[in-house]
Amino acid sequence: MSTKNLIISKATELFLTIGFKSVTMDDIAKQIGLSKKTLYIHFQNKTALIEEATFGLFNKISVGIDKICEQSINPIQELYDVKRFVMSHMKNERMSPQFQLKKYYPEIHDRLWKNQFDKMYLCIHNSIQKGIETGLFRDSIDPDFTARLYFNGMMGIRDERIFPPKTFSLPYLENSFLEYHLRALVTDDGMIILQDYISNNQIQHEN
Repeated sequence: MSTKNLIISKATELFLTIGFKSVTMDDIAKQIGLSKKTLYIHFQNKTALIEEATFGLFNKISVGIDKICEQSINPIQELYDVKRFVMSHMKNERMSPQFQLKKYYPEIHDRLWKNQFDKMYLCIHNSIQKGIETGLFRDSIDPDFTARLYFNGMMGIRDERIFPPKTFSLPYLENSFLEYHLRALVTDDGMIILQDYISNNQIQHEN
């Protein structure tokens, strides 16, 4: 791994676990074992590093989501696979880092939010269309409305003001919301697949 990629990798991890404002260039340099001067050789300032870290992670996740959608067996398993893949790259990130990004780096936050919405909207919209075409989702569903609602819900469950971490773990919230979403969409045939998937994969809903 190149020095620049090493910096981005460690910075991304620290930003997601501690926060974009809380982490300093000194913190990143110490974690990697480099001088701060070396960091500034690759990045003009912390804002430049944050931008590359956030959009680099977004692009990596987007590529992974595309591969999952291309290889999916059905839209029910597809959404669970996408959720699992995204969570594996987000370090159980809740809303605190997002709040810091929005407050201190609003231009990066707004561009990232737009990219996230566009990607998730397309993913869910296509999933619903496939579900309707295969008879697993009800044909009365409005894909446009539902895709927007799903994105809003997935962002909302990360809000620590509404779902305190001491009460709700992120895996519990993710699994519960996805099941809530799918139960509102499935036909009888879809419900059989959903229940089998939950049972066979031992998906837990304990806090």
